[in-house]
Amino acid sequence: MTDRYAVIGNPISHSKSRSSTGCSLPRPGQNMSYEAIEAPLDGFTATVQRLRDEGYKGCNVTVPFKFEAYQLCDELGQRAQDAKAVNTLIFRDGRILGTNTDGPGLVLDIQQNLGIEMMWKDVLLLGAGGAAAA
Repeated sequence: MTDRYAVIGNPISHSKSRSSTGCSLPRPGQNMSYEAIEAPLDGFTATVQRLRDEGYKGCNVTVPFKFEAYQLCDELGQRAQDAKAVNTLIFRDGRILGTNTDGPGLVLDIQQNLGIEMMWKDVLLLGAGGAAAA
């Protein structure tokens, strides 16, 4: 059986989620698919419900839905609570669990790929969306 995952956004063509989250790299022995889905601006909740009903295991969330995703969750991880935004939804036992990996992902990227230590640095972050909140 194939474990199905997706990334949801609008527009979706900009998303690099598949290549940056590791979802494109299944664990050994895992049969999975990962697809990009463009949800209507007024249809995010319906799209998430459809995916859950169709047996998807979860999805990544990108613009402009990260704050809306926060509202959908039955349970939130601490990072999602702090940011009041969700970029990862997990469907488990009829519930929607939400977390946010944007902040740690950004710091890890800067430290590992640019070789810049972030501790005790002043940072100017331009943005007002869910990723900036994280």
